[in-house]
Amino acid sequence: MSPILSAQAVRRSFGQVEVLTGVDLEVCAGEFVTLAGPSGSGKSALFAVLSGFDSADSGEVLLLGERMSAHPAWQDCAVLPQVMGLADELTVAENVALPLRLRGEEPTARVQELLDELGIGALGDRYPTELSFGQRQRAALARALAPRPRLLLADEPTAHLDHATVPVVLGLLKRAADEGTAVLVATHDNEVHEAAHRRLRLVEGRVRAA
Repeated sequence: MSPILSAQAVRRSFGQVEVLTGVDLEVCAGEFVTLAGPSGSGKSALFAVLSGFDSADSGEVLLLGERMSAHPAWQDCAVLPQVMGLADELTVAENVALPLRLRGEEPTARVQELLDELGIGALGDRYPTELSFGQRQRAALARALAPRPRLLLADEPTAHLDHATVPVVLGLLKRAADEGTAVLVATHDNEVHEAAHRRLRLVEGRVRAA
């Protein structure tokens, strides 16, 4: 099966520090893959390069067989960053609907369905600043899932969640993979790793099987 995401010999330095020293990885449609590594190992830096938010110093990243663009379409590559990136001037429901509107679609029942599944269905009219960190994280996940992306990159998606909510989020991530999305999650959470099809680890700037 052709990979949805492919990274080949990716290197990235910040000043004199080389954080990524030659990353190679592939994630195929229908895979739920996790990436581990201690804090400071470069997971967020790698995700920034894989999503097009940052550029590698060398090597290449391919999305659907083409070189990653700086601003991939949400339906091709959806990102859940640690900072969540919600637009404070939009309501929660408007944030979740944004990827759909950007491709010319009117919001569908999917927006409310995702919010309901994540336990924040009654908060759609609120603004992100009125939510807890955990509620914002769930809203950002709903936004990433709304367009049914070909690739989903999630950086610590359970970091701000209570224990009871983690299985709900894992269920949605696994369902996305079952529906054909390539899912790559950076996490320290063993419960997330245990739910994955495959585990990777970032060690000394390179990705290895965990």
